Amino acid sequence: MHSNGSETRQLETELRGRNIHNLVSHRVETEMTLLLKPITRLSLFQTHFQIINNNPRARARAISVSCSWSHEAHKIVREFDPKIPIEKAITPPSSWYTDPSFYAFELDRVFYRGWQAVGYTEQIQEPRDFFSGRLGNVEFVVCRDDNGKIAAFHNVCRHHASLLVSGSGKTSCFTCPYHGWTYGLNGELRKATRISGIDDFSINDFGLVPIKVATWGPFVLLNMDNEILQKDNIDTDNVASEWLGSSSELFSLNGVDTTLTYVCRREYIIECNWKVFCDNYLDGGYHVPFAHKGLASGLSLDSYTTSIFEKVSIQSAEGGSKQKEDDRLGSKAFYAFIYPNFMINRYGPWMDTNLAIPLGPRKCLVVFDYFLEASFKDDKAFIERSLADSEKVQMEDIRLCEGVQKGIESPAYSTGRYAPNVEKAMHHFHCLLYDNLIN
Repeated sequence: MHSNGSETRQLETELRGRNIHNLVSHRVETEMTLLLKPITRLSLFQTHFQIINNNPRARARAISVSCSWSHEAHKIVREFDPKIPIEKAITPPSSWYTDPSFYAFELDRVFYRGWQAVGYTEQIQEPRDFFSGRLGNVEFVVCRDDNGKIAAFHNVCRHHASLLVSGSGKTSCFTCPYHGWTYGLNGELRKATRISGIDDFSINDFGLVPIKVATWGPFVLLNMDNEILQKDNIDTDNVASEWLGSSSELFSLNGVDTTLTYVCRREYIIECNWKVFCDNYLDGGYHVPFAHKGLASGLSLDSYTTSIFEKVSIQSAEGGSKQKEDDRLGSKAFYAFIYPNFMINRYGPWMDTNLAIPLGPRKCLVVFDYFLEASFKDDKAFIERSLADSEKVQMEDIRLCEGVQKGIESPAYSTGRYAPNVEKAMHHFHCLLYDNLIN
């Protein structure tokens, strides 16, 4: 993809001064930092610990908070009707993208239940590797122990709630930086310092609180639903079925696997609701010829197709006639959206993933991870050109998404319509959200 130098400089100038952080690093420098900042702690109480079940006061407080925002959020959810066919349907109201009570409700119902992509297996490839992150109010750490077993825990010391680790790295144990309590990679409390004289204390009762973890292909998934926490073993086939449904084989057939080499990460903080970014991704290439001139020249837009599955939509397109031999897009592009917020893009020798993470009703963090076929990993010139082309597309999308968010907040806008032939995946996404929030 070629771009005009002045256009690129103009885009960069428009975006300079905003808090858009681009981070490119190699595997040893990477960390999975998920910085959701919900406005309530309710989900932590609802979906997790047995602790709250033994604390009537905490339980009553959680229920009170729930009632205060879920009633209003339910009303907002019902302003969209998924039973209306796309040809006659209106889009969700602007309040889905701006209302704080809807945002809090959404975090609890959408992000704290079901399998969520949080990282990739190369981050924990060796024994004692770990990476940490944040999903809402949940601070987590994922690690591989000396026996090769992968585990995940709340990254919170059971003594006085200090975070245990940050970033990623290698360790034989987790030692609290506050008072030195030490935990094994299996979560067991190994040492509690200076507790002589304490009554009614059992070291076995103060291990790290676990989170269910699974892998599929190159991806690490977490599930914080209390129901699944009670299960001893997680079957990979069941995870694939729940996460990908009947589309799972298509990913392997299109080269989404563990043979790819990790290249780098880039992160973008965007001034829009996370769903605006997803909607932009799911418009069936509608915006590409208008907003991405360079990208459009590398794709045959007339070949664009969309396939809908249970919780997945897949868009695909053939390569354009103007592509060069070393073009990053190759002969076919495969764009998969996995509900609620994970995108996998496989094209040419590349795969990149996009994780759209809510930071508030009007802000999100989008994390891009880039992977490459092994035969290209030493071609630095090709990698630099490809990343520069990708960066230009992301800058163009950021400008679009931030403009849409401003328009959504305008009193002139309430709801919109769908283009039935191209925006089927977007409509499917909104219907899944509705079902998730209501049920």
